[in-house]
Amino acid sequence: MGGGWSSLIVASRYLIHQDSLPKLPVPELRQTCQRYLAVLEPLVSDEELEHTRTLVADFMVPGGVGERLQKGLERRARKMDNWLSDWWLQSAYLEFRMPVVVYSSPGVVLPRAEFQDRQGQMRYAAKLIAGVLDFKTKIDNGTLPVEYMVGKPLCMNQYYQILSSCRIPGPKRDMVVNHSLGKAPPTHVTVVHNYQFFVLDVYNSDGTPLTVDQIYMQLEKIWNSSLQTNKEPIGILTSQHRNTWGKAYANLIKDKTNKESVRAIQKSIFIVCLDAPMPRASDEMYRSRVAVQMLHGGGSRWNSGNRWFDKTLQFIIGEDGSCGLIYEHAPAEGPPIMSLVDHVVEYTKKSEMVRSPMIPLPMPQKLRFNITPETKKDIEKAKQNMNILVQDLEMKVIVFSHFGKNVPKSYKMSPDAFIQIALQLAYFRMYHVCCSTYESASLRMFRLGRTDTIRSTSMDSLRFAQAMDDPTKTSVEKVALLQKAVNAHRVYTDMVSGRGQAIDRHLLGLKLQAIEDLTSMPEIFMDTSYAVALHYSLSTSQVSAKTDCVMCYGPVVPDGYGVCYNSMQEHINFSVSAFNSCAETNAAKLARGLEEALLDMRALLEQTPKAKL
Repeated sequence: MGGGWSSLIVASRYLIHQDSLPKLPVPELRQTCQRYLAVLEPLVSDEELEHTRTLVADFMVPGGVGERLQKGLERRARKMDNWLSDWWLQSAYLEFRMPVVVYSSPGVVLPRAEFQDRQGQMRYAAKLIAGVLDFKTKIDNGTLPVEYMVGKPLCMNQYYQILSSCRIPGPKRDMVVNHSLGKAPPTHVTVVHNYQFFVLDVYNSDGTPLTVDQIYMQLEKIWNSSLQTNKEPIGILTSQHRNTWGKAYANLIKDKTNKESVRAIQKSIFIVCLDAPMPRASDEMYRSRVAVQMLHGGGSRWNSGNRWFDKTLQFIIGEDGSCGLIYEHAPAEGPPIMSLVDHVVEYTKKSEMVRSPMIPLPMPQKLRFNITPETKKDIEKAKQNMNILVQDLEMKVIVFSHFGKNVPKSYKMSPDAFIQIALQLAYFRMYHVCCSTYESASLRMFRLGRTDTIRSTSMDSLRFAQAMDDPTKTSVEKVALLQKAVNAHRVYTDMVSGRGQAIDRHLLGLKLQAIEDLTSMPEIFMDTSYAVALHYSLSTSQVSAKTDCVMCYGPVVPDGYGVCYNSMQEHINFSVSAFNSCAETNAAKLARGLEEALLDMRALLEQTPKAKL
């Protein structure tokens, strides 16, 4: 890869771009407090709202606790690149102790590949690895084009965090290590097959990446030397509750061989999981089955042990043509992952280059593990817990084929806002109330920006949902309410992404500032309204991709839903998840309700004369 000169150019080009980005602002205290009360209005009773109004007024008293915390935040913002990003990484991810599987890590289902056998599986895996390395070259030599949103450049930092990085469990909090920044960046990927891990060097001694053919030959060797399936699925340990895994990890790496093997996995550029075929499913069920294969591997009898869930990126290729990936969420959000996926999918479609003369390559190194009785016990416990989780997760993936972005756009409505309002309507029809809704919004217009929350539930969305099935309302009135609801959502979205003026991270910042200052916790954060506001029964995300894929994740509360969607020009891919252990939720029913809501909203617009604006 030649001397340090090119990397210096990259560093400076990247830094010049980063330095030109604005810092994330700290919103004004009064504005956030007022917007917080507006967010609560459709969610809590009048009495609760009255009580919260009093607490908010106390909090905002001039010279009071709110003002003191606000000044602390402003000081923090002056001396840091981003006042929020480190706090967010810690509180949202590294201190979150539930398993990363289902509760945190999203999965992505790729379009079904054309193969049905191991030769096809290896060929595809080889092309995929080459495609990721091709993308890595763009990251390494700084030719990754800067992305823009409404004409403004976005922070590209997350692209530098997704390769060669890994989460490491701790007893009370985890950490993320990024090995791409060291003196000798890793040159290998980890390949897992039949629960066995291998180090596959993907660069020649002169720094050039291996060709697709060379990678294919190496994968063949790995496959042939890991045919026995009776191995202990050591990787399933990474699916446990983080404290449990932290303890098991400390035990595991007491052994020198284990420590070296684990380190090789952590340092690798990414992981490729060569999965055994899953039970067959009908075409209608196929995507939902693949979604859970990506999210958790199907349980200990199937592919859940064929993973290392702490690794930032794991590509999963089944022998039956099912393909996708799962990523550990701490270092990055969906969009950088999806642009890597778009690149790789395009790359795998290319016809192969002329075959090069084959230089025999050394056998990929198999990673050894010495399994003590204690670790064996930990593995058994992890298997049981994983199987309980697998049984509990209901996942429904649907392709809504009636229309895509084209319909809302023809009525001059934001497609994202249109889908969010449809979701509000579907939920309202099921429960006759609305709920706290989280939609992830990017803060990448700001230096080191991650996300904030678009709150899709508003008085406007509630009024529309109530009116939609009200026979006393005319269709003209309903359309007016729909337009108002869609518009309110678009305004909130712009307030978040374009201006960094949302309320959720600001309130979190004030709360964390109070903890840091060792002051007593302000009452506004001990209030039931705050708990209601943060209980996201709908956790949603639009993850756009050029590729016809869909992302999926679990609900964030026991009685909630996880809804993710990719709206294409003429269709929309949705995933809806819920827990079977909650009698009140039903993913299949909400998915059907969402389809009906979208069709009813289109019908309403079509039959109302003045709707074509």
